[in-house]
Order: sequence, then structure tokens, then C-alpha cells
Amino acid sequence: MASPAVPLQRSPLSSSSSPTSSSSPLQRLSTFKTAAPTATSTTATTTSPLESFAADPIFSAFLSPEFSSISFSSAALSSGSPASTAEKLHQAIRLLESQLRSEVLSRHDELLSQLSSLQHADHTLATVRSAVSSLQSSLRRVRSELSDPLKSIQTQTNQLSNLHRTTELLQHTIRALRLSKKLRDLVSASASDPEKLDLTKAAQLHCEILTLCNEYDLMGIDAIDEELKWVKETGEKLRSEAMKLLNRGMEGLNQAEVGTGLQVFYNLGELKPTVEQLIEKYKSIGLKSVSSALDMKAISGSAGGGGFGPGGIRGSGAPQLGGGAKARDALWQRMGSCMDQLHSVVVAVWHLQRVLSKKRDPFTHVLLLDEVIQEGDAMLTVRVWEAIVKSFSNQMKSVFTASSFVKEIFTMGYPKLYSMIENLLERISRDTDVKGVLPAISSEGKDKMVAAVEIFQTAFLALCLSRLSDLVNSIFPVSSRGSVPSKEQISRIISRIQEEIEAVQLDARLTLLVLREIGKVLLLLAERAEYQISTGLEARQVNGPATPAQLKNFALCQHLQEIHARVSSMITGLPTIAADVLSPALGAIYGVACDSVTSLFQAMLDRLESCLLQIHDQNFGTLGLDAAMDNNASSYMEELQKSILHFRSEFLSRLLPSTKTTNASAENICTRLVRSMASRVLIFFIRHASLVRPLSESGKLRMARDMAELELAVGQNLFPVEQLGAPFRALRSFRPLIFLDTSQLSSSPLLQDLPLSTILHHLYSRGPDELLSPLQRNKLTPLQYSLWLDSQGEDQIWKGIKATLDDYASKVRARGDKEFSPVYPLMLHLGSSLTEKAPASQNR
Repeated sequence: MASPAVPLQRSPLSSSSSPTSSSSPLQRLSTFKTAAPTATSTTATTTSPLESFAADPIFSAFLSPEFSSISFSSAALSSGSPASTAEKLHQAIRLLESQLRSEVLSRHDELLSQLSSLQHADHTLATVRSAVSSLQSSLRRVRSELSDPLKSIQTQTNQLSNLHRTTELLQHTIRALRLSKKLRDLVSASASDPEKLDLTKAAQLHCEILTLCNEYDLMGIDAIDEELKWVKETGEKLRSEAMKLLNRGMEGLNQAEVGTGLQVFYNLGELKPTVEQLIEKYKSIGLKSVSSALDMKAISGSAGGGGFGPGGIRGSGAPQLGGGAKARDALWQRMGSCMDQLHSVVVAVWHLQRVLSKKRDPFTHVLLLDEVIQEGDAMLTVRVWEAIVKSFSNQMKSVFTASSFVKEIFTMGYPKLYSMIENLLERISRDTDVKGVLPAISSEGKDKMVAAVEIFQTAFLALCLSRLSDLVNSIFPVSSRGSVPSKEQISRIISRIQEEIEAVQLDARLTLLVLREIGKVLLLLAERAEYQISTGLEARQVNGPATPAQLKNFALCQHLQEIHARVSSMITGLPTIAADVLSPALGAIYGVACDSVTSLFQAMLDRLESCLLQIHDQNFGTLGLDAAMDNNASSYMEELQKSILHFRSEFLSRLLPSTKTTNASAENICTRLVRSMASRVLIFFIRHASLVRPLSESGKLRMARDMAELELAVGQNLFPVEQLGAPFRALRSFRPLIFLDTSQLSSSPLLQDLPLSTILHHLYSRGPDELLSPLQRNKLTPLQYSLWLDSQGEDQIWKGIKATLDDYASKVRARGDKEFSPVYPLMLHLGSSLTEKAPASQNR
């Protein structure tokens, strides 16, 4: 709303001063535009001029809220026609006065009614003022009448409250004094024998007295203060006795004493801090035991050291010269004492934890362990064990880096150190193995303790590997290839390996770790020995005496055989996994031993096979009595015998010493090679004897004599033929087979011990000339055909033989003959049996 209108005077002064007023008549007039209309005609006549004012560029400025008379006057004066502007303003004023007059006249009745309402309101307000004054007077009178009774009530209420509090205080005081009297009676009853004092009941009374005094604030009462002094003294005595009982029970692992002591502290309301105190105490004992066990100053002092500083310790952490043995013994003695102390600590804490997990308060039935350990907290034994393991691990790392003396002792004596730890863990597990109770140490906790000394384990294994490797390097230097180790040097290697195994054989885990290092050394040994093996023609010659290169290979073979046999015997009593660990290394030793002489044996075998191939240069088809009566061996067989005898005297005599000097297992490598050679000679002879064609009766006798000479030469100089198995049976069967009639062959039991190919090849000697053998048909030399036979199986050999039989049948049919040689159906029959066996074996 606009500010109230000021009465307008129609005078020059009024009209001239109106432009400078703070609220123009046009602004005041605009407020009537929202008033309720009294008549339609009046509204229509008054709004039209007002709307024209709003649209006028001069008068519209008076309707703006930011109108300034100074700005308007300045603009009018500067426009150049201020008189015209003043005239327009006078006209507007006159129009506004006319409009106001019309408004007043049109609202005359309403204005009169408003004036009547104001007079009535003034009358009502005067009435209200009179009533308020009367009410205030009444309130002052009531206040003066009630103030004295209210004060009296408040005073008496305070007196009643004080009386009530005093009564309660007296009641609690009397109860506290009665409980104190009970405690006095209980203590005085056991004055003559303190052990008869019921500590749990006394602790309960003590706790109740202090609870009453603290809860109801009884301190300050003379009687209570006097009793509290005695009660507190009694509480200290109860704590002392309970702690003694608790310590005695933990040391003696007495559940009753520990349970009583815990119950006393529970009744005193001090169970958790007391248990925490005990845990810290035993933890401190364990940590102190670990640190003192590795205190080199104390160790050297106890060993009688002196003169090099505190405790006789020199700068390197080693004792003085001459005191090393005593200091070493003192160190192991302290470590043993430390292990015993750690065992006692862990078992005592476990015993405390065990009683807490079983003991319940007889009144509240609360489990004491729940009062000590909250959900998510570690068990007591875990806390103590983790602290001990952490301290032990730190101490081990410290002495490893700071004390060369302790490092050397624990590295060289790691099996003893590890045995101490294993014994500690085993004792703790055994002593805390109770059904229904958690063990003191979990498997993870044991692993952490073992891991604390892994730094010495690594050093120990490295030292083991270094000792053995240095020994191998000294025997087989890299720079030298011609040297051969002596028996004494090989014995030192074997003895060193045996010592390493014996040092750790009581612990399976450590044994496997050491065996892995031994395996590395054996592989190194095999590598160095392989580098020493001589090769070339000098190492493979078999015609002359043994060369120095061959003698060196023989020595290497025997040394490696000795190592293989001795190490294999060392692990005989160990678990299978131990043999698995060393199996690759022993296999490498065995392989190198074989390689050192394999070329010699192969060269000799080639020599013997070349002698046997000369059987095809002999004439076994000669007829006549002179040939049959000739008892001399064939020339090729004589050469074979000479070669075998030479090989025996020059080579095998050195490779196969007598059993008096070498055990049987050391002969395994060369014996296997000799057996293989002997078997091959017999098989090779039978093969080529079956290929001989033609073969007369006198030739059969001559061949039988050759077989006997061969059996004798092989049996006496190579290997007992009776132990060769199938090759020997084949030789024994082939000798009578050549004398059988063809009609008797199919049913002869001799066929079972001979390869089918050998029988079929022999039957060619009984057939006609036009029945060509595969050797003849393919125009191969005996050596070429023999090599082909080595690479083929019986089924492939039969296919080659079958092709020759088909060629023979074609020739017979081409001539128009209807009869075949007796060997033809026999060979077909024997070959068909082979084809029948093949599908049967495949179906299996």
C-alpha cells in the first residue's frame, strides 16, 4: 500500500511543490485501483484517466517505485519547456482531486460504518483492561496466601528424602559391617592353619564389601573406613595366596589348584587382568630364555673366556682362541635348556587355558574362558607361541648375520638344531594331546617354528653340497681329462656321502633334502666321469692288448660301479621316496659306467659276428666219409674261439675281477653286457646256420661239432650258457632238429624253442634249388639280410618267405607239374600258424 494521502490544497504553492514530494498523487491514487468498486459507472469513469497516466511518458514516471523528484525536476528543466511540463502537472493534479472526491462520495456510507466500528472497539478495549487489572489483583492475593505452605512442604520433603537416604545408607553400612564380620570370622577360623582358609568364599565376601562401598558411596563413614583398611589388607593377602596357588598349580599341572586360584580371582573381579598378567609373565620367561640361550657374551664367559672384551668376545662374535670347543658345548647346553624352558612355558599356558575352558562359576555358571577371551581374540597358547616364535626367528636371523661363530656351529650342526626343535614340538604335542581339548600348537604354528631355522637349513644344505662338490672337483678337475681317480679317492667320496646320510638319517624330512643335494653331486660326478671317457679307435680295438685308453675306461667303469652299488646299498633301508629322489642320479652314474665300455663290447660283438658270417664261406654240402669223420672244427669257429679267448684274457679279466675283491652287485653292469653279448652270439649263429644251403649229412655233423665248440667257447669264456635262457634252448634244439626227417618236423617238440623264421630258413636247405630263399631271391649278402632280419618282426619275415613260396608254386604250375616238394606244404603250414596267432594276439 502507498503511504497515507496528505490533504491537497488548490494553491500555486501546493501545485508548484508537488513534484518534489516523496510520494506523488498519482502513486497514491494508484492504490485505489484495487479497492472494491461501489458502482460500475464510477469505476469506468475513474480508471480511464488513470490508465492514460500510466501510458503517458511524463506521468508514468510517478508510478515507478524508484521515482525521484530531483531527477524528474532536473529532466524537466533541461528539456527546454519547463512551463509546459508544469501545466501538465497542474492538470493532472486537478484530475486526481476530482477522482478522489468521487471516490469519497461513492464510499461515504462505508466510511461512516468504519468510523462506528472504531468507537465500539475503543469501548471493548476499556472493558478488557478493567478485567485484566482485576485478575492481576486476584493473582497477587493468591500468591501471598500459598507461598508459606509451599515453603513448608519443600522443607519437609527435603527432610523426608534425607531420612530415606540415611536409612538406606545405614542399611548398606550394616550389611557391609556384617559381611566384614563374616570375613573376619572366616579369616580368624583359619589363623592357626592358613591353608584351611576358604579362599574362594573369602574372595567373594571381599568383593561384595568393596562393591557395596563403591556402589553406595560408604567411604567417609568412620566404621566403614576402619573396616575398609582391614578388608583391603585382607584382599592383598588373598591375592597373594591365590597367586601362589595358581603358580604352584601351573608349575605342577594341577587342575584343582589352578581352578581354585582362577575362581578366587573371578570372585575378586580380577580374573581377566590376572590371566593377562600370567600370560605376560610366561611370555617374558620364554622370550628371556631365547635371548639368553644365544647370548654369546654369557656363553663365552661361562666357557672361561676373557681378555678380549666383555665376556671374552672378539669383534667377530667368536670366543677367544682356544675357547671355541667350550663355547660350542656351552651354546648347545644353553639351547637344550632353552628348549626345556619353552616346553615348560607352553605346557603351563596350555594347562591354564585348559582349566579356563572347563571351569564354570558355581553360581552364575559362566565359563571362565569367556570372561578372559572375547569373540575373535586369539587363544592364550597361540599368543604365547607366536611371541616365542617371533623372538626365536629374530634371534636366529641376528646370530646368522652378526656372529660367525654361532652361524658356523648351527650350520654344521643343523641336524642337531633341527632335532632339538623337532623334539620340542613332539614333546609339546605329546604332553598336550588330551581328548576334547585343543592342542597347544597347531600344525601351522609348528611350521613357523621350523621355518625360523630355515636360514641355517639352507646354509647346511649348501655346505653339504659344497663339501661333496669340492671332493668331486678335486678328483675330476675340469682342466684335466687324462687323470683317473684312485680307489682311495673313490672311497673318500663314498664315505663322505655315507657320513652325510648318517648325519640326518634320524629325520626323514631332512634326509630327503640331503639326498637331493647328493643327487646333484652324483649328477656332477657322472658329468665329470663322462668327460674322462676315452673314445676313438684306440678305445674300440679288440685285436691287440688293452690300450691305456681302454684301461682308463675300465677303471672309470669299475669306480662308477662301486659308487652305484655302495650308494644303492645305503638307501636300501630308507623309504621308497628316498630311492625315487636318487633314482635319476644313480641312473646317470649307471649310464656313464655303461657308456665307458659299451663301445668296446660292441666292437667285440661286431668282431664275433664277422667271424660267424664266415659260415657262409664254408662248404657244408660236401658228401663223403672223410668229411663226416673229420673231427676238426671249422676255420671260422677256430677264429671265433681265439677272439673270445683273447677278449676274455685281455678285457673281461680286468672288467670282471674275482668275487673275493668285488661283491656281486658291482659286476652288474659288465655282467649284463657279457650276457647280452653271449646271447647275441648264439642267436646270430643259429640264424646264419639256418641259412646255410646246401646242407649234406656230413655237413650236418660238421655243423653239430661247430655248435658244440661254440657252446663250449661261450660257456667257458663269456657267460654260463645254461643261464642264457631262450638262446641256449634254441641252440640245444637246433642241433637235433637238423638231423630230423622232414616228415617229422611238423610234430617235433623242438619247434617250441626255436623262432619260426629260423625253422623256415632251415627248410630251404631241404628244398629244391628252384625254391629260392629271400636271401637269394633279393640278391642280398648274408650281412645285409641279417641286418634286415634284425629290423623286422616274425610276421614281416614270413611275408618275405611267402613271396618265395608263391614264386616256387608259379614255376611248378608253369611246368605243368602237380606235385610240390615236401617242404612246400610244410612251410605253408608253419607260416599259416603264424598268421593265425597274430589275430588272436590282437584280439587279446
